[in-house]
Amino acid sequence: MVKASREFQVFVKPIGALCNLDCHYCYYLKKEHLYPAGETFQMTDETLEDYIVQHIDASPEAVIRFSWHGGEPTILGLDYFRRIVALQRKHQPPDRSIVNGIQTNGTLLDEDWCRFLAREGFTVGLSLDGPPEMHDLYRVTKDQKPTHEQTMRGYELLQKHGVYTDILCVVNAHNVQFPLQVYRFFKQNNAQYITFLPMVEPQQDTRGGVSPISVPAEAWGAFLCAIFDEWRDQDIGRVKVQIFEEAARTAFNQEHSLCIFRPTCGDIPVIEHNGDFYSCDHFVDVEHRLGNIKETPLVELLESPAQRAFGRAKLETLPRYCMECGVRAMCNGECPKNRFLETPDGEPGLNYLCAGYRRFFTHCQPFVSEVAALWRRQNLESSK
Repeated sequence: MVKASREFQVFVKPIGALCNLDCHYCYYLKKEHLYPAGETFQMTDETLEDYIVQHIDASPEAVIRFSWHGGEPTILGLDYFRRIVALQRKHQPPDRSIVNGIQTNGTLLDEDWCRFLAREGFTVGLSLDGPPEMHDLYRVTKDQKPTHEQTMRGYELLQKHGVYTDILCVVNAHNVQFPLQVYRFFKQNNAQYITFLPMVEPQQDTRGGVSPISVPAEAWGAFLCAIFDEWRDQDIGRVKVQIFEEAARTAFNQEHSLCIFRPTCGDIPVIEHNGDFYSCDHFVDVEHRLGNIKETPLVELLESPAQRAFGRAKLETLPRYCMECGVRAMCNGECPKNRFLETPDGEPGLNYLCAGYRRFFTHCQPFVSEVAALWRRQNLESSK
């Protein structure tokens, strides 16, 4: 059986873009319009099993990783996920293990869900934007009601059952003004793993403009610096913040684990409810639909010239301004979806968040260098 040439991660959308919420900044809800009106978005049992088999067959690693996304995957119901696990067990090779992750808004979680997630070893990404007044500003129900209370109830159940939970906080034009308030809220609620996601929504009618709720670039940098200083002084070893860990990886000459900071991308495609394969979660559009796993095997789509070209384009279109940057190894131009500005000398392809990332990575660079020096000394001493 042919394997993929490198490790990959698929964002599977078994319910497509459907969701029980109406978050103002959600970029995925509109993807529903790629499909005919009235379409049933639930991935059929046949397509689900076909995907699971192909994913297992294509995976080159001993640990096979599945990532269930939406929309909101929990609206499929718990029995659907019991079926997922049963199909995985049916097709699991005897010498390999399978792990699952699910991304959720948490509002539909209950005791049964959390017992299942704990028993089956799921990791959970939980969307939570901080205290109620920040979270409820944009994360609302279909009838525009707040969701913080329901999300926190889900989070507390996840904690009660010992489910590994990564808080995913979208940083927007409002909560970016309160970095320590946001960070301390998470600490007070015993968060051990935090990911900050900058909200960037380009405006189609203005050159280089963004929506009013997008995070300002300079403010994004200040937000990260403020939290980093408190984390460095108080929380090393107690709280993991993804972007801080990504910066530290450069101290050990490790490849970034987060796709947006790798030199090239293309290893985290999307599979929609009907088996359609798209190059990336942020490029689910007609241009980047490369096929369907019911017609072309997953491994062929992963290795296709079009998908590899998509991944290489990130490096090949990196402006000279970025190539010469002192913190390029930490950033690598970040996500191509945000590279819609011009450099100071007029070259296209500068990341909208460049000023913020440059400020933060420059700020944390002395700490990273110190960590690297300590690591080298310890290695030298242990080799004597």
